[in-house]
Amino acid sequence: MARYTGPVCRMCRVEQKKLMLKGNRCKSDKCPINKKRPAPGKDPKGRAGKRSDYGIQLREKQKLKRIYGMLEKQFSLFFKRALRMPGITGENLFVLLERRLDNVVYRLRFASSRNQARQLVLHGHILVNGKKITIPSYIVNPENEVSVAEKSKNMTVIKDSLKEFGKSGVMPWISLDPDAMKGKFLASPRRSDITDLGDIKEQMIIELYSK
Repeated sequence: MARYTGPVCRMCRVEQKKLMLKGNRCKSDKCPINKKRPAPGKDPKGRAGKRSDYGIQLREKQKLKRIYGMLEKQFSLFFKRALRMPGITGENLFVLLERRLDNVVYRLRFASSRNQARQLVLHGHILVNGKKITIPSYIVNPENEVSVAEKSKNMTVIKDSLKEFGKSGVMPWISLDPDAMKGKFLASPRRSDITDLGDIKEQMIIELYSK
């Protein structure tokens, strides 16, 4: 299975935005974005030409793709699926991304980052409706129960991640029983409900793929 293996913090530096790719490290003083270093390949004196419309659209797509930890081919397939669905393509895309199993595991606080959540899924630590699912891109349906496998409930990484629930809770379209290490995907969120991704402009992504 293809995956990105390069330096993760470089992605945030390129976008000049915290993409929350390394969990708690992103919230600490060790995060490179806090040091305000120039993006890789950028003139350190700040000299830069005007970015083209294509360049702006590309950056929006790259930000969203990297936030959810996806490679280009997979992201493109998700966009095409969103395009075929009834309704607004941009909202459909966000709903599909939020319904990915690795993202739901992250939203349930079983992992401190989406990348860590992906590893938990791949290694068989996560159940959907009591059945082990090892596909991170598996689409979770409303009312599906997502839980930690019994043999995995003593994992330190999961217990440490669940501490965040006491600080921040979970998103309103998810319910969680932290003691039982299980939760439920209640309903697909609306675009306006997804408030923690910053100023992603999905219309630009649609325009990019429409070229």
